[in-house]
Amino acid sequence: MAMAAQPEHRQPIEEPWCVTTPKRPTDDHAAGEWLKSVGTALDVLECFAADTELGVSDIARRLGIAKSTAHRVLTTLGSRGMVEQNPDNGQYRLGIHLYELGQLAHARNGLRHAALPVMREVCRSTGFTVNLSVPDGPDVVFVERLVTQDSGRLLGHTGRRLPAHCTSSGKAIAAHNPKAADARLKAGFPPRASHTIRSAADWTAILDHVRKVGHAVSHSESFEGATSLAVPVFDRSHTAIAAISVFGPTDLMRPDIERVVPLLTAAARRISKALGA
Repeated sequence: MAMAAQPEHRQPIEEPWCVTTPKRPTDDHAAGEWLKSVGTALDVLECFAADTELGVSDIARRLGIAKSTAHRVLTTLGSRGMVEQNPDNGQYRLGIHLYELGQLAHARNGLRHAALPVMREVCRSTGFTVNLSVPDGPDVVFVERLVTQDSGRLLGHTGRRLPAHCTSSGKAIAAHNPKAADARLKAGFPPRASHTIRSAADWTAILDHVRKVGHAVSHSESFEGATSLAVPVFDRSHTAIAAISVFGPTDLMRPDIERVVPLLTAAARRISKALGA
């Protein structure tokens, strides 16, 4: 239903994947200097979302802070294993302890535990990549992904965050989650591929359609030549808290959508039930 875009306005799809990571609002005045320092440390870590390695000057310039402040924060983070310094060039990168904490968060995710066995079944029965995603501000974050060969070539090195309006998962969630829908509406609709949604009117119309049919589809909206299909996962209040989706080349997926929809719908219901919905 989205309007086709003009090719000359298309954005490259190999941009750093999490440049849209939302800033978390803080009240620095009320928080005091100590919490401001914590906020600065978190801002420093966010700088590595789009770059593997950065120097002190790079971080100071990006955050608008003094080089001495950037160096002090990096030294403190390094002492806790959150960042580490490359001995060959003196630049910094994310550290092993941050990786450990991330793996713990991943392993302890109850939604992921409930969904993973179901996702494996969907992957076997469809042959397509299967994603589990959750809303985060105007975006969706893919907390689990089972990748097949054909889809893997399309995904490349893309990470785990995409704007909600570019994905079937984002549309499936937003259709049944007003907070997620409004967050994307306020953030706007930057183009990513030839058929990306470009306007609030298209966004509203798509969400209405998703509510009517029970699933969302994206064709060349996040990746050219790729199609995805998503169904929402609900909590007890019937608010969408996640989506399960399949992803693959359009020439393979489009003829198979009618077969896959009931499989994905049943999978989403099983996950919702496992979560107590």
